[in-house]
Amino acid sequence: MQSDPIKTFRQTDLLDPARATAMQATLGENRVFVAGDALPPFYHYLYFWDAQPPSRLGRDGHPRVGGIIPDMELPRRMWAGGQLEFHTPLRVGHPTIKEASVAEATHKQGRSGPLGFVKMRHDFWQEGQLCVTEFQDLVYRQDPSPNANRPLPPMARIDETTSETYSFDTTMLFRYSALTFNGHRIHYDIDYAQNVEGYDGLVTHGPLLAQLLMLMAQRKLGTLKRFEFRATSPLMHFEKAVLCWTDTGDCWVRAPDGRQNMIAKAS
Repeated sequence: MQSDPIKTFRQTDLLDPARATAMQATLGENRVFVAGDALPPFYHYLYFWDAQPPSRLGRDGHPRVGGIIPDMELPRRMWAGGQLEFHTPLRVGHPTIKEASVAEATHKQGRSGPLGFVKMRHDFWQEGQLCVTEFQDLVYRQDPSPNANRPLPPMARIDETTSETYSFDTTMLFRYSALTFNGHRIHYDIDYAQNVEGYDGLVTHGPLLAQLLMLMAQRKLGTLKRFEFRATSPLMHFEKAVLCWTDTGDCWVRAPDGRQNMIAKAS
């Protein structure tokens, strides 16, 4: 089922330097941003908050659907992947316009039951110039059955050119949720994560893993023009992530047991 076109929603934000600096601290870096500095790739995710009162939140802590995102009539939401094009750097402290729209919304029948797919388009403008184009792939699904077998996650490649190991904890997940104003309870409410959504622990944010891969890609390439990623299995907060890179621009995240958490392509 294809949804009807939905109009574009616009927000404006000044890209506060303090928030980018706080993100650096969260990642263990010491850089202090000032107005005019180029924003690192994907740091725009720290801005343009959709702050809703408690009465407008769903059970998972996200704003209720039915506004810009159509109601897919399925309770569980996951950011499954995305595609980004970096046309020119966003500048900290400058007025920035975000234009958001639904590019596509469909229902499909999966092996585990009905699924809803929503593709969001976000365009970011400064001084009349398009700086970043982003697509977000959202998946909606049913609550897990307590008797259902978990699908086997794919195993990650082991042929990386170089790798970095990254550790997470509950404090880091909380700080990233706060910086992005992400109320999804799977990242900070362990009872909800385990007993309602069926995870083994708190879930490390998929966008945080994608952020770390993008920063690695920027260090390798010098300039990041395009990045595509897809989440393939959740990483728990108590698991170390191995961020893997090859000289072809392929990158991925590998869990301690060898399973693949995310795959990506950078250029």
